[in-house]
Amino acid sequence: MIELGLSRISRLVRQTPQLWKAIHIAGTNGKGSICAYLSAMLQASGVRCGRYTSPHLIDRWDCISIDQHPVHESLFRQAENTILTRNRDEAIGASEFELLTATAFEVFAYENIDMGVIEVGLGGRLDATNVIDNKVVTIISKIGLDHQSFLGNTIEEIAREKAGIMRPGVPCVLDESNTPEVQRVVEKYAVEIGTDVILSSTGSYFLDELPQEDFEPHQWENLSCAYTAFRLAYNGLESPLHRLYPVIQNLNWPGRLQTLDTRSVTGRRESVLLDGAHNVQSAEVLGSYVARRLRAKGDKVTWVLGASQGKELDGILAPLLRNGDCVAATEFTAVDGMPWVQSMSTEGILTAATSSGVATSQIHNSGADLLDAMRWATAVAAGGPVVITGSLYLVSDVLRLLRNAEHIKSSLLG
Repeated sequence: MIELGLSRISRLVRQTPQLWKAIHIAGTNGKGSICAYLSAMLQASGVRCGRYTSPHLIDRWDCISIDQHPVHESLFRQAENTILTRNRDEAIGASEFELLTATAFEVFAYENIDMGVIEVGLGGRLDATNVIDNKVVTIISKIGLDHQSFLGNTIEEIAREKAGIMRPGVPCVLDESNTPEVQRVVEKYAVEIGTDVILSSTGSYFLDELPQEDFEPHQWENLSCAYTAFRLAYNGLESPLHRLYPVIQNLNWPGRLQTLDTRSVTGRRESVLLDGAHNVQSAEVLGSYVARRLRAKGDKVTWVLGASQGKELDGILAPLLRNGDCVAATEFTAVDGMPWVQSMSTEGILTAATSSGVATSQIHNSGADLLDAMRWATAVAAGGPVVITGSLYLVSDVLRLLRNAEHIKSSLLG
């Protein structure tokens, strides 16, 4: 059960020092990638940086990192026990996400970070992360329709909720690719509270070293947001550009256009594409990438699909599936620390796939058996493109499956 509001989280963190400065990121798509770019830039510039994103990828504590490394489990457990005790002793009744957010802030205090890069969990105005004390920059990434039951049914209503992370006198970086409707809402709210909106830009001198054609369009937009915010937040004496280029060029954000080697579990020699696209906007980005990179020869694509309950799957699948494609449906496992998240049934996924034009002879129901879905996809693809998508929680299951396979292999060899 998700119950937005700041009263419980405020009580939960009031004993936790927040001496660090914060960059706070809200939006529908691109938040995680912006966080990754920003924390990499800050660390490369000598700033001790903490990062908090959601959801976690494999382990619950990997959503909290210090200087680009996930926090050690022992420290996470120590901080979590402090927060759980406080929650119990004061009868706060905090939600799982509020407990996790407070745990991240406790870790940051222990690690004595200089700056925190914080991703909003849901919305912005009433999200638990909006309890941050010392914001120096806020960012609003690309906004689309998602979580309408919590945030509003129109793009304007959703934009207003996300604009709620803004603070008087704290500059807000807005992804310039947002629609005019979004820009008007954000700029109006900025005037109301007394702050400035700055459209994202990398600057011409940055373009000279990082040609735009080396990035996917959405990656460039995310990089632009991150770099604009970095320039506002970083107050070092020298320009660190020569240190930024390598970390940006080498940065990989798991679950976003990630290429995987699945030989350990499927025997497939060719790489597999893994992407957490879970709304129409992100599906359009993925569909464009697949069309340009994987369908160049008119190849069919074999999909492994999973999705959360409540998603408008017809809209998500429309830019992805084509006649001749194959689809295996699977259900992701229970999400640690997020009991409100439920997987959509495989029957619902396959019904949406056939409605999108996939032949019934080209679909496969794997139930909750992800490995079966991946092996079926490998067999029917016969070396052709395979894409796993539909949910970040499915991404987590895939990465966990591959990690466990590598651990087994290592133990056998050892």
